[in-house]
Amino acid sequence: MMNKLYDTKILIVEDEIIIADYIEELLLEENFKHITIANNKETALIKMTSFLPDIILMDINLKGENEGISLAKSKNNNATVVFITGQHDLVLMNEALKSNPAAYLTKPIKRLDLLATINLAIYKKQSQIFQFKDGYDIVNLNFSDIRYFVAEGNYVNIYTLTKRFTIRQSLMAVMDKLPTDSFKQTHRSYIVNKNKIERVTSNAVVINGLDIPLSRTYAKQFK
Repeated sequence: MMNKLYDTKILIVEDEIIIADYIEELLLEENFKHITIANNKETALIKMTSFLPDIILMDINLKGENEGISLAKSKNNNATVVFITGQHDLVLMNEALKSNPAAYLTKPIKRLDLLATINLAIYKKQSQIFQFKDGYDIVNLNFSDIRYFVAEGNYVNIYTLTKRFTIRQSLMAVMDKLPTDSFKQTHRSYIVNKNKIERVTSNAVVINGLDIPLSRTYAKQFK
């Protein structure tokens, strides 16, 4: 966890240069190594696609126009957003929460609050990821991107909307790594993402137009 913490790529989006530099200084003092700053919307958009941050510390009130909220909707897929605001405006924060941030910080920024928030953001990110080896690579798949798993002998195939991955694990070992509120077994060879089911019949669940077997043993979970 600690190594992953310090390898985290952090983008600071803050138009007040003194505050941005102060946050960067705090993070550097805590041994974070991969930090970059954007002082405006245009630079932030470039950094999101070139730097590919894991966490974005996003000032809501960029240029006094609350641009941070709309900017957060354009983030790279891998990024988790933490909003920064000096405003105690419930309506504004409720609007910001629609973009599903990991947390938010209020100014003035305090060291302990900053570190606790980043730790929380990383923990939330890791708790939403299925990690596995694909050859020599480590792959991190968001649970929300996975549609179903299929066991074939000593291997399990993972299906997303656009890709298939194959791992050497048992289906039971895979199930142990999944959140049971979202992933359910339908058959001795299948696990599905319950949130992706389009229809349930007497002997199948339908995901992306495909009938996946539903045995009597597991049917009660889908009623």
